Amino acid sequence: MPMKVVFAGTPEFAAVALRALHEAGFEIPLVLTQPDRPAGRGMQLQASAVKQYALAHGMPVAQPLSLRMDSKDPDRAAQARAAHEQLQSLDYDVMVVAAYGLILPRSTLDIRPCINIHGSLLPRWRGAAPIHRAIEAGDLETGITIMEMEEGLDTGPMLAIERLPITADDTTGSLHDKLAALGGRMIVAALRQWEAGGLQATPQPAEGVTYAAKISKEEARLDPGLPAEVLGRKIRAFNPFPGANALVGDVSVKIWHAEPVAGSGEPGQVLQADAGGIMVACGEGALRLNELQKPGGKRLKAEEFVKSFPLAGLRFS
Repeated sequence: MPMKVVFAGTPEFAAVALRALHEAGFEIPLVLTQPDRPAGRGMQLQASAVKQYALAHGMPVAQPLSLRMDSKDPDRAAQARAAHEQLQSLDYDVMVVAAYGLILPRSTLDIRPCINIHGSLLPRWRGAAPIHRAIEAGDLETGITIMEMEEGLDTGPMLAIERLPITADDTTGSLHDKLAALGGRMIVAALRQWEAGGLQATPQPAEGVTYAAKISKEEARLDPGLPAEVLGRKIRAFNPFPGANALVGDVSVKIWHAEPVAGSGEPGQVLQADAGGIMVACGEGALRLNELQKPGGKRLKAEEFVKSFPLAGLRFS
């Protein structure tokens, strides 16, 4: 009989793992994902990537607002109780969690073993945004950790870990896709080992703990007084979300691709803006801006951007 896996996840990162489990032949009696959210220009309710995959392949889906039965919100508490009763009555071997977005309380963790797919080399970058923070910090590598879940934030013992280099041109978008694929392969391998009785847990090291705080739109505003190397990492880290931006005059311009180069001037000063590109002075060095976007417009290469947005006499701030 195939192993029975309850899956809990929400975005594309999790959908990749769900697809890997499904294609590997694991039985999936229930999928948990967050409620539909407004999205897009029309702010229409949109199902998560996980829900879309699950429904397309005939998997039962539940979308509780919370799993905490002690919630002070009566509706959330009622939904949590219903989800708890459903899990208790369900025949399954393990719950696999990937970027679910809801905290699993002790009552859920105690029903069956819970395994998490985390996008970092734990204990570095525990928390909500490990991919963004690894790029922003200038880490040379990251990876996937498969871990047993406990009540602490990504503190459980490790079952498997694999490393992945962070290249100089990786964005959060490109690194996300690499890590999602790696996580899918690793969770299938880990559960195969589990079935064979060969999966061993290792406590996380006590040293090297860092936390990956959730990304806010406010921190995507670029300060040209910072070194070009730091700004270049931020631009890559905030691509595709929330998109690094700077004020040019009174217009907020998103910067999607840039590279540190030699150059000097007052921070924010436009050193070059022509068919050869856009170069802006920083606190140390300069940035060559390669792809930009003004409000309501499309992403444009620098040489196209300057045709519709002359930069002479303006500054980035």
